[in-house]
Amino acid sequence: MTRILSYLLVALLVLACSPVYGADSNTVSSTVVTDKSVPTASAPSIVINNNDVCKSAAAVSVQTQVLGIATGITITDENCERIKLARSLYGMGMKVAAVSTLCRDHRVFDAMWMSGTPCPFMGKIGDDAKTSWEKNLDIMPESSEIRIREESQAIAAIIPKPKPKVTKPIKRPSNENNKSVWVKPIGVLLMLLLL
Repeated sequence: MTRILSYLLVALLVLACSPVYGADSNTVSSTVVTDKSVPTASAPSIVINNNDVCKSAAAVSVQTQVLGIATGITITDENCERIKLARSLYGMGMKVAAVSTLCRDHRVFDAMWMSGTPCPFMGKIGDDAKTSWEKNLDIMPESSEIRIREESQAIAAIIPKPKPKVTKPIKRPSNENNKSVWVKPIGVLLMLLLL
């Protein structure tokens, strides 16, 4: 009997450890996650700690349900660079070069011209520089009002103005003879209408 019990125990262990391939039920269960969101795209932080750098930073990011994009750039301030270069040149004793550097800005160029001290031109200053600038309009800064005015004057000098035609006034012929002829029939008609 112990032998039979041992065989039965072995048989139960074999059956309990073997995989069962049958389905216990027809119910299918699954887990649905509804509150899971896409990670947010963060714009990179661009740090410019030095105040001697003529740059500023810009960053932007866009996030959709599927895709996120982030980017950042630095923007160079040319006017700031121009001022720093002029200060450096002036500090080294190069005053004319410092003024020439600032004169690449159309506002400074116009202000210098209007004040009677035109910007230096290829080593020339004063009236010599002004004459040279007038001969080389294409070198002046693009948005300069002086350049626009000088170019329009140069074009006006090239294109000849049409001379106005002088015409003598035409004298109207006097209709005194015809006037008397028309006055009588009209007068007669008016009299007939009034009656």
